[in-house]
Amino acid sequence: MSCNLLPTATVRKPLAYHWPMTLRRDQPTDDPASPPAPSALGAALDRVGDRWSLLLVEALLDGPRRFGELGEAVTGIAPNILADRLRRLERGGIVVATPYTRRPPRMEYALTADGRELAGALHLLADWGVGRGGTGEALRHEACGTPLEARWHCPTCGRLVDEGEPDGLTRL
Repeated sequence: MSCNLLPTATVRKPLAYHWPMTLRRDQPTDDPASPPAPSALGAALDRVGDRWSLLLVEALLDGPRRFGELGEAVTGIAPNILADRLRRLERGGIVVATPYTRRPPRMEYALTADGRELAGALHLLADWGVGRGGTGEALRHEACGTPLEARWHCPTCGRLVDEGEPDGLTRL
């Protein structure tokens, strides 16, 4: 018995170039071939914009941890993903790695000042997640036990700013 099928080459369509989602196209550039500058949110997402990175930052908020400790703290992360995200966070200036042994080389990871500044944003995201079926509780005021609410305020005049105000929020 023989087969009359002839082998055929697989034809793949070339992928078109796409701008990263975090870039704004409405900003003018001098060079039409250069990508536009990232928006403020885009710049933040470029540094910590995936699930694992944010969970690693959260795990490091309590203090420095070693690789194995981070693997245990962030449930479900594979070792290769953990190593990759730690490298990315280090390149982005969010995490600093300090060797605690030379042979074999082993590192302890800690947040930089930029990394510690993410605590507020992580608390807001976690609070948002609690209200949408996530596990855990909203942050509470330690003195009276009331759930906390985040509000925008102007540090110059001390006034609370509501997003619904016509003159409330302005981006420069």
